[in-house]
Amino acid sequence: MPPGPILLVKITARLLCTAALALALSAGSNLRAETIFVRVNQLGYTAQAPKTGLAFSITELPKTFSVEDERTRQVVFTGDTKPVTEATWGRFTHHVELPFGALCQPGRYVVRIGEQRSLPFAIGGGDETALPDRLLEFMRQQRCGYNPWLDAECHQLDGRTAYGPEPAGATIDARGGWHDAGDLLKYLLTSSNATAQLLLAHALSSDAARFSDHCDARGRPTSNGQPDLLDEARWGLDWLLKLHPAPDQLYHQVADDRDHCGWRLPQNEIADYGWGKGGARVAYFADGQPQGLRKFQSVSTGVANLAGRYAAAMALAFQIWKDDPAQRALAHRCLQAGREVYALGRAREGVQQGNSYLAPYRYEETTWADDMEWGAAELFRATREPLFLADATRYAQLAADEGWMGREQAGHYQFYPFMNVGHFRLHDLVAPELQATLAGYYRAGLERCRQASERNPYRIGVPFIWCSNNLVVALVTQGRLYERMTGDARYREFIAAHRDWLLGRNPWGTTMFTEVGAVFPRQVHLMTARLTKRAVCGGLVDGPVYERIFKTLKGVTIATPDPLAEFQGVAVYHDDLHDYSTNEPTMDGTAAAILMFALDDGPAR
Repeated sequence: MPPGPILLVKITARLLCTAALALALSAGSNLRAETIFVRVNQLGYTAQAPKTGLAFSITELPKTFSVEDERTRQVVFTGDTKPVTEATWGRFTHHVELPFGALCQPGRYVVRIGEQRSLPFAIGGGDETALPDRLLEFMRQQRCGYNPWLDAECHQLDGRTAYGPEPAGATIDARGGWHDAGDLLKYLLTSSNATAQLLLAHALSSDAARFSDHCDARGRPTSNGQPDLLDEARWGLDWLLKLHPAPDQLYHQVADDRDHCGWRLPQNEIADYGWGKGGARVAYFADGQPQGLRKFQSVSTGVANLAGRYAAAMALAFQIWKDDPAQRALAHRCLQAGREVYALGRAREGVQQGNSYLAPYRYEETTWADDMEWGAAELFRATREPLFLADATRYAQLAADEGWMGREQAGHYQFYPFMNVGHFRLHDLVAPELQATLAGYYRAGLERCRQASERNPYRIGVPFIWCSNNLVVALVTQGRLYERMTGDARYREFIAAHRDWLLGRNPWGTTMFTEVGAVFPRQVHLMTARLTKRAVCGGLVDGPVYERIFKTLKGVTIATPDPLAEFQGVAVYHDDLHDYSTNEPTMDGTAAAILMFALDDGPAR
């Protein structure tokens, strides 16, 4: 997400999320020794998936639990609790796992331990398989240029150039794309990844027919004969093509943190970038050099991070549409753009970071070999030219298993895009010896996370840094791809715990997606939702951060008293409009979650 607060609205009242949450919070605010809290995946489980709830209290917990039919209260399963030792969370010193993987009968259930019951959940209900399409609503709500959620045009003057071969302030067409998060900036850095991951979700799904067609290409509610997933990816592709107006040119960012000037709908822009309030916005050229129009300079060293992801998206587009007579011209245009931008990255290895203007916060990416590997692997799949395969192999060895996995701390988006998809896309193209090496890179990262997970009772192996939910999504995705590569299922339960964390099996008992589940984020840091008073489905919020991070970020506040105070621990989460560090939904995190859920339907086609 674009760093920095937009914090000019005062909350005059706080609404409790649901009756279930109200009950939990009232119990937490007057905590008794016998109070038990139960957390499960609120959406549910496929029949054969690992299934484990979690219960916690400040005193010892019962040694058995049961699963009941939601409607009849008939007990359908009983089991022994599994104590979680050597890990506590906040004031809660007793935790037990509630494993019920042997229950495979489709239905709707609740878990009961002592006198406490969980929220209802489904087994075999198909709720999770429908999630990719549900999450697309948030992506459409983030659209710039024309926003179908608002039925309004916005930012029609994007943009005016900074850096690059054109005179400063020259006009280019940078309309379109997606607003990055709760604000209105646009980044190639995140949008290239989002576009590529949407396309990959389609390519890797075992059943492309699962993706619905409810909207047209502009996101309006009428079918157009193409899955909405591909319509959304196409929206990203069209913007990426505009940012590459000539073979040797690439723009990487539209607007900066001058955007943070107050709450408004995107069609009512008031920011002033030097061309008047609500006028044109700056478009930064990717020159591979440190940038910043004031004192906060990036530490950019090249353009390969952007170029690799750009090439991956374009080559995937070619693979998907090359045999469609109606889209063949687009496919070849994308392939040519992918070739050209990949060449820019090959010539300027290094990273182009995001730019800030008023504050020191920016996207601080430092890795690029993983992106070039992915781009080269997709270009080889599209062209079968040996140069790309040789490049992908070289970049794979440079990237190895470098990343955030196993670290306590990292810079903001330092190891973006949080997992190396390139290793998976290269895997079936190379000899067995290199295949084993690539799988080993994935396994090394997963193992470091598994070891880190022993520090908390939820067995979550990511550091609780800004956008920790994005790391959880990446971990689940890497685990699923690793199993596809190798057939090794050793991390299946570990990965399931992280998926379930996002869907309610966490201290706060909320899913991390707007309008998903029974209890979900409502007071999100999102201007469009706040000003229209409309709910938007599917946005993945940033997620919990270490308490020390929350206390040091500029401009973060919450209403008091905190209704989730009883459940805070080493990491904190607030369903609060003013907490942009934990409760701001992000476009790229949501796109990555779409890929994650699309991978849950079995082996690739």
